[in-house]
Amino acid sequence: MTLVTFNESPLFKHNHSKFRLSSGSASAGRTRLLGERFLRILIFVMLGASLAGARDIAVVSNKSNAVSAIAIPDLIKLCKAQTAHWPDGKPVTFVMRLPTSPEMKMVLDKVYGMSQSEVTTLIVSANHGRTNHPAIMVVATDEDLVNQVASTPGAVGVVDVYSINSSVAVVKIGGKLPLEPGYLLHGN
Repeated sequence: MTLVTFNESPLFKHNHSKFRLSSGSASAGRTRLLGERFLRILIFVMLGASLAGARDIAVVSNKSNAVSAIAIPDLIKLCKAQTAHWPDGKPVTFVMRLPTSPEMKMVLDKVYGMSQSEVTTLIVSANHGRTNHPAIMVVATDEDLVNQVASTPGAVGVVDVYSINSSVAVVKIGGKLPLEPGYLLHGN
């Protein structure tokens, strides 16, 4: 008589699938391993999503504007349409994305200190009676924003730093450029 021993559970073929006979502890180990893998993937996805949401927003200006830096209180006045003209007499137009867009959440919190509906109401009242040259323009995309600022004398806007191109000038806020430590509109 020949005695056969297996170091591993034997494999049985059935419909081209492999099944292993397993003891309770091996099954629990595999379940734990799958759980750990799932947890690692979940953490990776959540971390990636939070980093994707961490955006740095830049203030950009029409190249014909003489502004290269702005103090935080002055930025708030620009965003709220409380500054009508630049020192050289050009009318100010503030260009922004829709207040309901996720990209604007940080600006609403840090600059406006208002809810989406309050900012929408502010835009309507700021533009009342200014059909030729609105105080605040709302655009759909960052590309539209950059193009609008580049083509409107006196315009400034807030845009994702990775959407900036050479057609606009980046404005310092409180003496800082985007991506510098201490920059006001730094994501997360």
